[in-house]
Amino acid sequence: MKKNKELARIFERIADALEFKGANVFKVVAYRKAARVLDELTRDIEEIHRAGKLQELSGIGAGIAKKIDEYLRTGKMKKYEEATKDIPDSLLDLLDIQNLGPKTLALANKKLNVKNLVDLKRVIKNGTLAKLPQMGEKKVENIKKGIELFERAHQRLSLARAREIAFSVVEYLKRTVKLKEISPAGSLRRGRETVGDIDILTTGKDGARIIEVFTSFPQTERILAAGDTKGSIIVEGGVQVDLRIVPLKSYGSALQYFTGSKAHNVKLRNIARQRGMKLSEYGLFKGRRMCAGKREEDVYKALGLDYIPPELREDRGEIEKAQMHKLPRLIEKKDIHGDLHIHSNYSDSNATIEQLVRAGEELGYEYILISDHSVSARYAHGLDLKRLHKQWEEIDRLNKKFTRIKMLKGLEVDILKDGKLDFSDEVLKNLDLVIASVHQGFTRNVTERICAAMDNPYVDIIGHPTGRLISSREGYQVDIHKVIEYAAETRTWLELNAYWDRLDLNDVNLRAAKEAGVKISIGTDAHGVEGLSWMGYGITTARRGWLEPGDVVNTYTVNKLLRMRKRQR
Repeated sequence: MKKNKELARIFERIADALEFKGANVFKVVAYRKAARVLDELTRDIEEIHRAGKLQELSGIGAGIAKKIDEYLRTGKMKKYEEATKDIPDSLLDLLDIQNLGPKTLALANKKLNVKNLVDLKRVIKNGTLAKLPQMGEKKVENIKKGIELFERAHQRLSLARAREIAFSVVEYLKRTVKLKEISPAGSLRRGRETVGDIDILTTGKDGARIIEVFTSFPQTERILAAGDTKGSIIVEGGVQVDLRIVPLKSYGSALQYFTGSKAHNVKLRNIARQRGMKLSEYGLFKGRRMCAGKREEDVYKALGLDYIPPELREDRGEIEKAQMHKLPRLIEKKDIHGDLHIHSNYSDSNATIEQLVRAGEELGYEYILISDHSVSARYAHGLDLKRLHKQWEEIDRLNKKFTRIKMLKGLEVDILKDGKLDFSDEVLKNLDLVIASVHQGFTRNVTERICAAMDNPYVDIIGHPTGRLISSREGYQVDIHKVIEYAAETRTWLELNAYWDRLDLNDVNLRAAKEAGVKISIGTDAHGVEGLSWMGYGITTARRGWLEPGDVVNTYTVNKLLRMRKRQR
């Protein structure tokens, strides 16, 4: 799958370069779409290429297919070299900074000789950037915030990328060497939205052999350490992966210790001390006697606690609840009946409705909500009334063809800058479920606009309520606590957008919503078949937010889901 990522990055770079040069917007969009298709592809692009089926991929036309073929045959792409010629990589990297558009960057490059992040910080500090045409202090301040986010995001991995790397290493080790137990640990196991270094814990009799195999992982760029019980490598992308080998009798206590969090562990050690015991990665001891260590569950039990799932281990009251035997029964994958936010190729997805239905059926779903963008989202080929009616006809036809899964008619309708919705109630009332989302005017009365949308009897869900992108955008200027309060008052559902770069609402806001009695809708916001797999990130985040099955509307049957809509209540 290495070439998938390489090609995705190349097409993203071509799009960046063309945008920087002011090229036709449709060309830019085509390359970005190709990058997204390849990044989300679950099959090896080289296998598809060998089978001569590149153009069977939705979103890959003849021109893009030709460039993929060129790269896979020669290791080079003429269009990439042409597009990026005379533009330093360090300059293109700056386009990942929020609030720094290609026109501004091109002007800063031409007038102020900005070529990298150091140069950009210099012209911000000396005030010359603010003096450029159509800039000013407010825009510069927003760019400074974007730089802070950019630097923070490049210090940590997304949950998706961390899982991909960790599971690749784990599967490689399982295939290559005999192991009794193995698991990722640290913030990855707790499901944090971003992860630093990747920690993996295992057991095994021949430590030197296990470490030898580990350091031979195919994506290893550099070996940092290779002992008998610990190894450290740098894999592609500069990510550090550490492997620890522990005795089987201590595996549970070591897994608990290296999973963390630090605050959670400190509290556990204090409880052990109060009981005349000592807790460490080697086990739970009373004097010289080992009371527990082989299994995590035994460690918690010996301390008088119910087992605490890793997602809760942040010292946010989980230990006290475990002492009282009142921990929540967290939501699981098996509880989910359907996905409540999916885009089709009627707007900006690369998948047809039938492809999405088949994928949902394979996942065992009872229903999926087709919720394409509305007309104002022109950048996403938003639906006008004519195309919306055409889509309804196709959904009706497919619902007759597929009997094990139901397609629900939905729409992600824009909340406009004046607080109105993109379609009238006469249109919205004909939909099964309506998601209302902010996609424009991020600084203009967002809280009031969202609350006004929740007053509408046909708006069931508020999509990605804070608007953040973990890697690059803080989100809207919104009072999320007021939104949660008003959602409870109007009995509107709030979305947990499961796309790994959103995870919006986050864990803290989910718990606040739960405590306010607000129901949560989980949607992948998938723009292709592969995106349906993001439900796992949503479930992990829901668990971190202490959500139980009853807090999430995706656990409803289709009949209950439609019965519980706002208009029915």
